[in-house]
Amino acid sequence: MFEIFGSLELMMAEVVLYHHSQGLTDGVKAFADELRQAGHTVHTPDLYEGNTYGTLDEGMDYARSTGFGKIAERGVEAAQDLPANVVYAGFSLGVVPAQQLAQTRPGAAGALFYYSCLPAEEFGSWPEGLRAQVHAMDEDPFFAEEGGDIDAARALVAATNSVELFLYPGKEHLFADASLPGYNETAAKLLLDRTLTFLA
Repeated sequence: MFEIFGSLELMMAEVVLYHHSQGLTDGVKAFADELRQAGHTVHTPDLYEGNTYGTLDEGMDYARSTGFGKIAERGVEAAQDLPANVVYAGFSLGVVPAQQLAQTRPGAAGALFYYSCLPAEEFGSWPEGLRAQVHAMDEDPFFAEEGGDIDAARALVAATNSVELFLYPGKEHLFADASLPGYNETAAKLLLDRTLTFLA
């Protein structure tokens, strides 16, 4: 019996999950709770110091006024006391610290990038064998425009054998946040299922 429980414990992941540009919304918290219910440990740093915003534009205005570099710095600092072998996950703006840490902090267990992906060269090179998933809608103007995130994601997939890109039909950006108008239940459920499979 002890061996069985020990094996189950080994399959549980520790995740640091960074919110998107509208802040640590109820939808982000609910997503984190879904992962916790599956047995994973999830940290949700608040990069906006308690602020949340009703629209993407309002959230981006806050990020600009604070400074994108400062937001990323908060994200990196939030992980400093965590173990090395965590999974770094981020929604949109939150992908910036998640990807930076996944590529530069030794020992990452994996990476999950939702709605965004930066060129790997932004942070050096992709760590050998580091597993990752990228999720976005195929007509999301923030992700799918030529020369943007989708090209960075495809380049990462082509350059490694450990990164997967999942595209969902639709135009919404924050489609897995159940607290926002753009929530797409079908796509969000599939994204969650794929995330749980990755973490297992």
